[in-house]
Amino acid sequence: MHVIFLHGRPASGKHTIGVKLSELINVPLFHNHLAVDTAKSLFAFGTPAFNRMRSTIWKSAFAEAAKAGQSFIFTFNPESTVDPKLITELHSAIESVGGKVHYIHLVCSRESVLERIGNVTRTRFGKLTDPELFRAIEAQGGFDFPSLPEALLVVDTDLHDPGAAAALIAKAVEAAHSGA
Repeated sequence: MHVIFLHGRPASGKHTIGVKLSELINVPLFHNHLAVDTAKSLFAFGTPAFNRMRSTIWKSAFAEAAKAGQSFIFTFNPESTVDPKLITELHSAIESVGGKVHYIHLVCSRESVLERIGNVTRTRFGKLTDPELFRAIEAQGGFDFPSLPEALLVVDTDLHDPGAAAALIAKAVEAAHSGA
């Protein structure tokens, strides 16, 4: 059992690549905004109640998948409202059953983020879509987060379209499982 942990800044392609990767390797996608949007239905983003609810959803999903031996793809936007200790807890839930977490870092230029952030497909999940708000959050340190564990692969989404990025990730994860 394994988790492919796609992480990167807003509009780096996490969901789009996650969908392609899910189709390619037939592993479900547990998209970050499933928890975010659920918590936002009751509480304002970043409030203590929102943060607790989002954290509870993530921890429950990881724990239940681990118990069931269910591999999955997870998307994550490192940002300041997430307790950094949560990453260790999620990772431990998977490793406690002998599973493996493969961190995949998606990167792109700031210009690409600003260009992509207003894409209408982002509104479906209540994602950040305002370039000015992105700039303000960025200036206030809202996207600051400690480094995540070492990535199995770093994919520059300025250089690879979603299908190619998904294929690179699938190949890297397969190689990690075969010991290559």
